[in-house]
Amino acid sequence: MSHSNTTRMIDYWSAQKGDGPAPPRAAIDPAQFSDIITQAFMIGRTRTGVYPFRLAGGLLEDLHRRPLRGADFMALWTVSDRPRIAAAVESALHRGDALLAQVLGRTLQGHQAKLEVVLAPLAGPAGQVDRMLGLYQPVSPLFRLHNEAIEHLFLLDIAFADTGLAPPSPLRIAAVDGRRIA
Repeated sequence: MSHSNTTRMIDYWSAQKGDGPAPPRAAIDPAQFSDIITQAFMIGRTRTGVYPFRLAGGLLEDLHRRPLRGADFMALWTVSDRPRIAAAVESALHRGDALLAQVLGRTLQGHQAKLEVVLAPLAGPAGQVDRMLGLYQPVSPLFRLHNEAIEHLFLLDIAFADTGLAPPSPLRIAAVDGRRIA
């Protein structure tokens, strides 16, 4: 069960999508979600695994205690979660489907809060699906962070918002007795 703001953002994005692979950026009107605009963000896609922030709401910058515009979205995640996040983002961009991630934000001192993170594909001016509209929705009290910066995001779960199915995992090489088998 998602938070009502999470559901609202996904529903808004879905209504803008129409028959295309993803709604155009120009179809997104921040006034339609002005009460949660500080939780919203937009990332672009430079190449696989590199997703710079184009816009970041005040809540995100407050939680991370730094400006995020131009920063790489992937740098917020633990190193071990980055391949799975990148594979999910690429899959969502290709399919035109929104993602919903269950996330744990943790400070350097080990304080943590749970978040839902929405990532919904958008088409740029040329029609290429190369950016994502996002939302950080706290689902536990933020006072648990003790006014410290979230240093890393830990992925608990990620799925396509419409089906609940997990996106494909990154490919891995398997070996038996030193011999590659997959």
